[in-house]
This record gives sequence, C-alpha cells and structure tokens, in this order.
Amino acid sequence: MSRIQIDPASDILGLIDVQPTFMPGGELPVTDGDAVVAPINRLLAGPFRHAFATQDWHPPGHASFATSHSGRAPYEEIDMPYGRQTLWPDHGVRGSANAAIHPDIMQDPIAVIIRKGILPHIDSYSAFFENDRRTATGLDGWLRGRGFQRLFLTGLATDFCVAWSAEDAANLGYTTFVVEDCCRGIGLPVAGGGTTMDAARARLGALGVQFVPSDWLV
Repeated sequence: MSRIQIDPASDILGLIDVQPTFMPGGELPVTDGDAVVAPINRLLAGPFRHAFATQDWHPPGHASFATSHSGRAPYEEIDMPYGRQTLWPDHGVRGSANAAIHPDIMQDPIAVIIRKGILPHIDSYSAFFENDRRTATGLDGWLRGRGFQRLFLTGLATDFCVAWSAEDAANLGYTTFVVEDCCRGIGLPVAGGGTTMDAARARLGALGVQFVPSDWLV
C-alpha cells in the first residue's frame, strides 16, 4: 500500500491530546512532542474536511497524579478500583494554558472536542472510554451519527492515549489508522523486556490497526 484516498464523507482525523502539557516545556513532556503540530496541520489543510480532538482535562488533585498518593513517585504503578494505574506528574489541569489545544493547531475543521479525565477518581486514556472500560465519553455515538467509518489518529502519546483510542476504535468496528509521523511516544520499559511502544504496536497490529505515514493520505 502506498496511497490511501481520503473520503471526506466517511473519513475523519482524530487529534489525541495535542496539548502543550505533553510537549517540551510542559508538565508531562513527550520527547519531540511539539513536532506533531506541523504535519497535523498539513492534514487539516489538505485531505481531511472533518476532525475531532481530545483534551486531558483533569481537576486538581486527580487520582492519577503521583502527588495525590503519599510516598509515591511519577511512573510508579498502583492498583485502583478499575485496575492498574500509572501515576503521572500533575498535568492537563483543567483551565490551565497548557491544557488547551496547542495554539498553533488549525482548529477550523475540528467539529467536536472530547475532554477526558474530568472525573477526579478515574483516569481516561481512550477517546472512547474512561479507564474502567465501561464509562463512555460519547464519541462513538457522535461518530456513528455523522456516518464516519474510518478513523485516522494522531497526537500524544502513541503508546498511551493514541493506542488506547485506536484499540477501542477497532473493537467498536471502525477501520483504524495511526498516522505515525503525526504521533510521538513515551516508551516506558515493560516487564519481560521491550517498551510500551513495542507492546502498543503488537496489540494494535493484532486488531488490524495500520500504522501509516501522513504522505500516504491523499
């Protein structure tokens, strides 16, 4: 495969957490995270007429913050009522400048913004569900109501919020793509070897999610 023809009626670009909080200088920076802005804008100005976006939008003292757990450090894991939870530096705090969509993003094609992690007791990586895997964000209903069938996901971070969104999209029946040069990952080590990037690629590949470069999209 070398080219994918975009159908404006049924294809949509997803911007996952393209926020300064996840970029150099932010509270939870992804290496080279700001490099996603330019290629995303090229897609927004080119083949895609429709887009959606997500934002981490945490209340202060969110349960996913390491500072909310005495004696815990960022990137440790703990058990929460909904499962294992990585603890993060405080980030994406609602109303803060760094929680906004990056100011250089061309926002005209963005039809809906899903704010994630707004409940103080539960984290949310996916654009579709909170981390309990049951509480829906409403994005699936919106996409189906508008007739979108193929999702092209971009943003931060590849191995967390982008990957969880892609996994849910595939399981919900959407043809799903991750636009590689429009994403950046964290790459935390995992038990048994490899990184969270390796694990995400393996998991998504088994679901039929395709990783493609932006210049394939025309």
